[in-house]
Amino acid sequence: MTETLNLVKVQVGGEEVTIRSELPPEHALAVGAHVDDAISRIRATSPQVEVGKAAILAALQIADELLRLRGEVRASADTLREAQGELNRMLPPARRIG
Repeated sequence: MTETLNLVKVQVGGEEVTIRSELPPEHALAVGAHVDDAISRIRATSPQVEVGKAAILAALQIADELLRLRGEVRASADTLREAQGELNRMLPPARRIG
């Protein structure tokens, strides 16, 4: 069965953009606002930067943020696995997992 696509209009970098998404419209609005805010921050500090270049710089900043957060999630998952292993070793053999 095909999901219904929501069409949501957002303002990004002074342009109206229509986003098609299976997610709730509020999500698309939040994504658009996040990108627009990133572009606005760049243009506020460097007004001479054209909107297109500001959009590229914003995309790079957002990608950097995503990759850093993915690394943090991986590190947290590794820490949890280590803690689980330590706790598992403390259990009597009959109650250990795995």
